[in-house]
Amino acid sequence: MNESTNSNELSDQVAALRRQTFVLLLALIIVSGTLTVFLYRQASLTRRDIAAIKPQATQIIQAFSQNGPNIQNFVKQLAAFGATHPDFRPVLQKYGIPPAGTAAPVAAPKK
Repeated sequence: MNESTNSNELSDQVAALRRQTFVLLLALIIVSGTLTVFLYRQASLTRRDIAAIKPQATQIIQAFSQNGPNIQNFVKQLAAFGATHPDFRPVLQKYGIPPAGTAAPVAAPKK
């Protein structure tokens, strides 16, 4: 009698585990499908946003390319100004602009 009771309990437990596994697999499929739909929607919205922003970005890039030499000239002028005005050097260092080749004369240390 004890063996048949154990056998029935084991078969009931195996059946419960099979049902639980089936339910978990079904939940996994549903979650995976939902995630796939969500990611597809996000990708399509992102494509639409990129298509809308691309003309504006192209204009900005063209304007920067056209003004590039002017910007470089301005940076060179700032570096030259920093070379003759030591008080301005911290500003140049803050923005990573090296001072021009000629350094300002260094004051003699006080005795």
